[in-house]
Amino acid sequence: MSAFQPPSSTDRRRLLQGMAALPLAGLPAAAWSQAFPTAKVNTTKLAVTDTEVTVGQLHSATGTMAISETGSIQAEQLAIDQINAMGGILGRKIKVIKEDGASDWPTFAEKSKKLLVNDRVAAVFGCWTSASRKAVLPVFEKENGMLYYPTFYEGLEQSKNVIYTGQEATQQIIWGLDWAAKEKKAKSYFLIGSDYIWPRTSNKIARAHIERVGKLGTVVGEEYYPLGHTNFNSLINKIKVAKPDCIYAIIVGGSNVAFYKQLKAAGITADKQFLLTISVTEDEILGIGGENMVGFFASMKYFQSLDNPNNKKFVEAFKAKYGAKEVIGDVTQAAYLGPWLWKATVEKAGSFDIDAVAKASPGIEFKEAPEGYVKIHENHHLWSKARIGQAQMDGQYKLIAESPNLIEPNPFPKGYQ
Repeated sequence: MSAFQPPSSTDRRRLLQGMAALPLAGLPAAAWSQAFPTAKVNTTKLAVTDTEVTVGQLHSATGTMAISETGSIQAEQLAIDQINAMGGILGRKIKVIKEDGASDWPTFAEKSKKLLVNDRVAAVFGCWTSASRKAVLPVFEKENGMLYYPTFYEGLEQSKNVIYTGQEATQQIIWGLDWAAKEKKAKSYFLIGSDYIWPRTSNKIARAHIERVGKLGTVVGEEYYPLGHTNFNSLINKIKVAKPDCIYAIIVGGSNVAFYKQLKAAGITADKQFLLTISVTEDEILGIGGENMVGFFASMKYFQSLDNPNNKKFVEAFKAKYGAKEVIGDVTQAAYLGPWLWKATVEKAGSFDIDAVAKASPGIEFKEAPEGYVKIHENHHLWSKARIGQAQMDGQYKLIAESPNLIEPNPFPKGYQ
């Protein structure tokens, strides 16, 4: 009997098509590993063996961003556990090396280099803030790693080495502002943000849309505060003087707790003031308290309360693993997409090699996404819907509006640079 010969690309495609018609959980790992020997699926010395593939997780488990990033850590682990229960990827179980960026951008860069150079991970699921992503991006591009980044962000970036599973500006900022102008008749806006790249760039895009491109009205104030800032009394006084139709808030992390509690204490509540945020998910409301957010609005692509079979299954699995009181926000859901999209891409490519995964990524679909359905664009961002939710007393968002169709990602919109 002749020695086993690796399958040709045609044979591989037929094998994948045949396997796709079978229940994946019932496939023996040996069938995958025999069809895809390590020498063929790992030509760049990644941490891949005949039975295991190692990935990295890089989030803030400590520091001011932990309130936001804990959900991402949980969701990625849930997806990995589910994938492993189904047999893993190409017959290999996923092993995770967890690193803590500690809400510190130089630490993110240092840890990303460790994961790529020392640990030779096949993929990294991580980051939250744009500052952390910008810190690690040169490392991923230099060392040719692959990052699955889950957070809504300002756009104006595209990389072979990143899959952006959150929304970019045209899908979240511009659509949300148009809704505010049309449905809430907002003509004056007060822009607020934490003091780093994402809020500043997002508000630059928001201002351009309000005053110039969309011609929605005027910006009557714009203020920024350091991460971890807790005294917003001066800001609140400025808001009272300016009397904006809309407070547009991009405060992140633990600062949200102080900001929204102080807003309520100052008498700025939803029955008197329209507020639209693009940064407060259910994860943050858990710390803020529903009573301090009730009635305010958020522009996101996902809310835990979405009523579809995919989401119900996801929420049930998440709570079964982490506890009935746990909540799920937009970035948590986007983080859950990362391992599943990576799995589908690796299986399409028949390889863990970064170049092969990057090339195979465009067109990858995930029909079981809790948000409903996603597909990777050629620019490595996702087609997705935009949605508006209104905060409820119980800390959940009630769906108020959504785009009728998936919005094509456009990280470099003309007229906003």
